[in-house]
Amino acid sequence: MGEESPAPAPAVEVPSYFVCPISLEIMRDPVTLSTGITYDRESIERWVFTDGHGECPVTKQRLAPADREPTPNHTLRRLIQGWCAVHAVERFPTPRPPVDAARVAAIVDAARPLLREQEEALMAPLRELADIVAESDRNRRCVQGAPGVVEFLLSVVKEHGSVGVDATSAKPLGSSQEETTCGAVQDSAKASSAEEAALSILHSLKLSEESFKRVLEGSGGEDFLETMACVLRRPSYLSRMQGIHLLKSALPAMPPARLTSASAALVDGVVRVVADRLSAKAVKVALHVLCRLCPWGRNRVKAVDARAVSALVRLLLDEGSGGCNSGGDRRACELAVVAIDHICGCAEGRLELVAHPAGLAAVACAATRLSAAGTESAMRALHAVARHSATPAVLQEMLAVGVVARLLFLVQVGAAGERTRARAREMLKMHARVWRDSPCLASHLNASYPR
Repeated sequence: MGEESPAPAPAVEVPSYFVCPISLEIMRDPVTLSTGITYDRESIERWVFTDGHGECPVTKQRLAPADREPTPNHTLRRLIQGWCAVHAVERFPTPRPPVDAARVAAIVDAARPLLREQEEALMAPLRELADIVAESDRNRRCVQGAPGVVEFLLSVVKEHGSVGVDATSAKPLGSSQEETTCGAVQDSAKASSAEEAALSILHSLKLSEESFKRVLEGSGGEDFLETMACVLRRPSYLSRMQGIHLLKSALPAMPPARLTSASAALVDGVVRVVADRLSAKAVKVALHVLCRLCPWGRNRVKAVDARAVSALVRLLLDEGSGGCNSGGDRRACELAVVAIDHICGCAEGRLELVAHPAGLAAVACAATRLSAAGTESAMRALHAVARHSATPAVLQEMLAVGVVARLLFLVQVGAAGERTRARAREMLKMHARVWRDSPCLASHLNASYPR
């Protein structure tokens, strides 16, 4: 007879009170909410702070802001560790105590005198801060709330900007590096400069609107937009990626006066991100920023001077206007059309769109390929051109490139909403004497238009 194989070890039944109600795994660092329910720290902090839920997952009881920080359950942790040792289960180490604001302040205070020194001297404290932030969500919130930390990191960005092109600057379009820089910012320990390390930490902090308001209202508020303008115009690919994400996060906290005073350099830097196609996600973030800036002050004119119309039209052409069968990025096309709509609110923007060889054609094509909201933005841009910039040459171009055909399509189908349909009908009536002989217009409809 052959030698019998040993019987498999019986499965160990884990006590139910050792299991986290969220992850359904043994708790490594049990913590208890004010509702009396115990969870694993990583799971409950992700539920409350990352996912933004304001209630206890088990009891559904609402948590007051002061009750959202869980309390360590040391007794249960020791029981779990003892049970793991008895049953030869992997023993979880005792969690490191969370960092406190005093330690963070000490790191920043020790690094401040090094601001004007060689950037190598700053890398050690920046890496220490990065390690603290990466360790846990609780540490991240502690660093975010510590007085002066965000201002210090911004001052590092301002003082130690990149001055030369590094290896990451020459990143080809469509590189797979996008995933590492957009979804999870590059590890600060691998950053090649103090600027990149500071920007990476700022991005990782996921600053709240309240944190940005505190910075903008303080002494560093005046320099924030100028610092971001410098970052977006530097050669470092990583710095520009992280800078545009940081700028988008800061915009909701900015008062109208600060948005109105945005410099031409800032608008130019945002447009460059779109024109250079740093990555698909960075382009959409930059388009969000451009749409947020354009309605304020003379930012439309600044965008025109930065050649925004050319960059946006090229994006529409390259992405196939977001059509379902084009394989393009539909969301990017919709944001581009919204930006063109804003820019056409000024005479300079309308003239730039008309002067572009493919401007009217690209917007007209987008008008029938995007969502109802995108179609409405495209129609507003075309309506502004038809009302304020309708020279005989422009009207003939609108006829030649298919704008009139798409207006008739929208009037007949009406799928984009009544307001868009009414705007298309108004444009057709406005220039009926020029367009009445168009082959797009059925003969039985001629009587509907004035001679």
